[in-house]
Amino acid sequence: MATARFPGKSLDVAAVNWTAPVPGRPLCVNGTPWILYLLEECVDNVWEYCSVVIGLISMFCFLLSTLPQVYEAYRNGKVEEAMSFGFLLFLFSGDITSFAGCYLTSQLPIQVVTVVFYIFTDLILISQFLYYKIKNSSSRKSPVLKWLCFTWCGAATSVLLSASTSKSVEMTGYICGYLASIFYLCSRLPQLYKNFQRQSTEGTSYLLFALAMMGNGTYGLSVIVVLPALKGSKQTFIIKHLAWLIGSLGVLILDFLVTAQFIMYKKNNSAKSGTLISVPEVEPLLCEEEELSWL
Repeated sequence: MATARFPGKSLDVAAVNWTAPVPGRPLCVNGTPWILYLLEECVDNVWEYCSVVIGLISMFCFLLSTLPQVYEAYRNGKVEEAMSFGFLLFLFSGDITSFAGCYLTSQLPIQVVTVVFYIFTDLILISQFLYYKIKNSSSRKSPVLKWLCFTWCGAATSVLLSASTSKSVEMTGYICGYLASIFYLCSRLPQLYKNFQRQSTEGTSYLLFALAMMGNGTYGLSVIVVLPALKGSKQTFIIKHLAWLIGSLGVLILDFLVTAQFIMYKKNNSAKSGTLISVPEVEPLLCEEEELSWL
């Protein structure tokens, strides 16, 4: 199930190049062997080959995107001050619904494994957030967290209702795809507000957003590149992928805004770091002055 975070093409796209099984003939004629073995797609022209390669690059970018933030959170130890819990919650919700879409529409094993890896890294990020939140907890309570929890529960309920009332399993999968795109779009808004509120991006790894931008950009390109090779209706193909294209391009635009925040607040980050470094040097001087005053 293709999403703004997870690249891929629905099975009907790959099916246009499959030949009918004839005794004594291979099922896929002139297909690229490694793609047929790895992705079970019959790719027999340069446009589809480029689309698959670009799609794999997109997948690789997404696989690596959360790892820099995991390291930054471990190094900094104040992830609850830098990251918005809403960002993590919506990201996790998007990956969960994406996984549901993959499962319900019987997508390829490599797609299922990849989205499971996304969920695993989401859980690491959320676990880090909660750990440092408890460790560095204060007596203040945030009403925003409660609001986000209610939103997440409502969205999860909507998914369950859609899955139980839909007569078509494939349609339910597409509904999950639309919901995943909405979750991915919503994920950036709490983080944008958090950065604006703090006037800083310190404690947040820019590689998280940079790799996501590369992943979303290459995903959109992989869908567009395959259009000249389509044997079916291009309009139908675009409609089927419209939700994920909107999600992908929408997240890409929002990540440009996050990039602008990293540039604007760079001086603030440097000033805060300089203040922290200078504190140990000032303390002994102050203590020394106090000792002299007693004399």
